[in-house]
Amino acid sequence: MFLFLSATRGAAAAKPVSEVVYPMKTFQNGEARFYSHPTGSGITIKYFILKSSDGVIRAAFDACDVCWREGKGYTQKGDFMICRNCGRRFASVRINDVQGGCNPAPLARSVRGDNVVIQVKDILEGAKYFDFGKGGKR
Repeated sequence: MFLFLSATRGAAAAKPVSEVVYPMKTFQNGEARFYSHPTGSGITIKYFILKSSDGVIRAAFDACDVCWREGKGYTQKGDFMICRNCGRRFASVRINDVQGGCNPAPLARSVRGDNVVIQVKDILEGAKYFDFGKGGKR
């Protein structure tokens, strides 16, 4: 999903993918979709994308500044994302706008035509929330 290989004769190596693209229609029903991105260094970064009740596409890491060490992430109930560790509820319309504490850590995203686009470099910035070898419990 994150690496495209070329079948061109004489190609030395695959070109790294710099962005991940999702069709906008995937998020039309308002349900959060959860994704994973392996880093190649043993860390798998998790994030979610959803269309909030105000019609905005939002994305965040499946972790926060406070509870990330527990590795539990969020679940969705209606228009709220709920921390599986502390139980706090966050209105979907505030994702990407409010950060810090137990709010879902924002993930930069853009809309290009009929697609949601996330830069791989932005996904990789979330590795700190999923590096459980450095004091994390998971």
